[in-house]
Formats: sequence, C-alpha cells, structure tokens
Amino acid sequence: MKFLLTIIGVVCLLATLSIGAAPGLRFRPADGDIIFQTSLSSQSRAIRLATHSRYSHMGVIFYRRDRPYVFEAAATVRYTPLPLWINKGKDGHYVIKRLKGQVLGRNTINRLRKTSRTFSGKPYDLYFGWSDKRLYCSELVWKIYKRAMGIDIGQLQRLEKFDLDHPVVRKKLTERYGKYLPLKERVISPQAMFASRRLVTVWSGSN
Repeated sequence: MKFLLTIIGVVCLLATLSIGAAPGLRFRPADGDIIFQTSLSSQSRAIRLATHSRYSHMGVIFYRRDRPYVFEAAATVRYTPLPLWINKGKDGHYVIKRLKGQVLGRNTINRLRKTSRTFSGKPYDLYFGWSDKRLYCSELVWKIYKRAMGIDIGQLQRLEKFDLDHPVVRKKLTERYGKYLPLKERVISPQAMFASRRLVTVWSGSN
C-alpha cells in the first residue's frame, strides 16, 4: 500500500508540473509574459506583408487557478487557455518575451491584471482605430503595459508608414476602408512590439 501511494504521489506531481509549464514548454512562463504567433486568420498575411514580420498575433500571459491563459483581442477581448492559443497558430510555433532586466513583482502583476480587466469583453477592432471602444491584439497589449506601468513597448506608427503596396495588402485595405484610407491613424503593430529593445526572448519553439 505504501508503494502504491508513493507511485500515485509521483504521478500527481508530474501532472501538476505539466499543467504549470503548459504543453510543449520546458519552463513555466511568468505572469505578464508577452506571446507572439503567426495567426491563421484571413488578415494575417496582409499584416505580415505590411509590417515585414513573421508574426501577426499576440497577447499577454496570466495565470488563472494555476493554469496559464493568454489575454488576447480576438473576436472579443478574452482569456484563452495557453495550449489552445498555441494550437490556433501556424505550425504551433510561438515566441514568448518579457521585460528585459525586470522581475515583475506581485504589485506590478496586480496592476497589469487590473488594467486588463478594463478591456475584457470589448469587441475586436477590424479597422485598427486607437479608441478603447474596440481593440486589436497589439493595441491591447501596448495599452495594458502603458497604463499599468507607464512604459511604451514598441513605437507607434502612422498607417501610411507601413508597406501598403502589395496586392494582398491593398485588397484587404479596400475591403475594410473602401477608397479612403485612414493613413494618419496611429497604429502599434505586433512587429513593432516584437522588435522592442525593452523585451527579451525567453522561449521560441513549437508545441
């Protein structure tokens, strides 16, 4: 009986560690980590071409009941279990980054969580505007960090500064805006945040 209880204890411990690290990870991502992937959405290719980036979607990792979730702007702003979020991306590939040279303490994480809740449930912004009524993925992450910690991750750009000449990009822009493009609209792209010197890569791989 003692041997059986020992075996059960080991199995439970391994299961707990697996949940904590999340499938495919050999380390436990931290609250506040920023995760990137190549989305399979209809607009993903246009975003990647316009921004010269491999990545077109992103979110922030938070733990809920000891399990990792991605807080993201998809159809709505919502929490998605990390394994499910990973599997929605191209080839299960993803990159996790975090603030360089900083360990986020409990008070900072609580501020990030509190700020995140102000956006929860809001609809996705297909038009990439800068108001809080609707949000797109990189805008959500940028505003969470800006308002909770007062830092800019990535440089804001005007829409006109992106590469808008590719036919795929032009077609998507015409679908969204018609003839009149909001070229002066402020935009934060996944690529701008991915390339930010404030972040350091802590994981890159596939599920």
